Amino acid sequence: MIVRRMAAVAAVMLFALAGSAAWAQSAPNAAPTAPDAQSAPLAAPTTAVDVTPTNAASGPQVDGISVVSLFLKADPIVKAVFALLLLASLWSWAIIINKWLALGRLRRRADKFEKTFWSGLSLDELYQQFSQHTDHPMAAVFVSALREWRRAFETGPPREVFLPGIKDRIDKAMSVTILRETDGIERQLGFLATVGATAPFVGLFGTVWGIMNSFSAIAARHDTTLAVVAPGIAEALFATAMGLLAAIPAVIFYNKYVNDIGRYTTRLEGFSDEFSAILSRQLDEKAK
Repeated sequence: MIVRRMAAVAAVMLFALAGSAAWAQSAPNAAPTAPDAQSAPLAAPTTAVDVTPTNAASGPQVDGISVVSLFLKADPIVKAVFALLLLASLWSWAIIINKWLALGRLRRRADKFEKTFWSGLSLDELYQQFSQHTDHPMAAVFVSALREWRRAFETGPPREVFLPGIKDRIDKAMSVTILRETDGIERQLGFLATVGATAPFVGLFGTVWGIMNSFSAIAARHDTTLAVVAPGIAEALFATAMGLLAAIPAVIFYNKYVNDIGRYTTRLEGFSDEFSAILSRQLDEKAK
């Protein structure tokens, strides 16, 4: 009995040992853990890798934006704004250049006249020289004052009682001449003021219209990509730029010319005061 139990236990143990050996043979081998296996570098690929994007992956081709293309593709209303601002800018520059040359010419002629006036010539000689060539305001002021002074001596030396009236007429003649001449110099400056004040708002109108076109394109195509909204936004920004390009030079040169004309007017008034004093002194000397 005991011998049978021992034989059965030995048989079970042999069966268990045989199963463990079979499982060890069928299990996968573990990764090598030797130092050589851990330090071995990975081999680089031996074939070339194509990194060129395919047609499906590449982005859309975007054409360059130029001033001409913006104008040709713009809405008719925006085109009208562009044309109006361009004409205003060209006309402003024509006025700017014309006034620059005119004021420089007036200053040179005034310098020449004052040099001749203080050279020691008599009033009659100066009158004969400039009476037919009043091509600048200072000569016109001189001629108007001396013409009124000569009228006072048409019937002989004036009486002392008439001197205040004669002096007053001479001063008024010079004042009216200064006003008339300065009004001619200031002509067309109002256009520069108008362009400087209104051109930014005209450009803003084009800006608003271009943005409205962008929103209309979004609503029509149900798409908010940059390719849809970019043309309208470009038109809007270009209209704003055109308004500023027309307004900025107009404002700058308007302020400059107003100051230059103001200084020239002050110069005319100073000359008229000096000349009035000279004529008044001679009237007092020649009065009965």
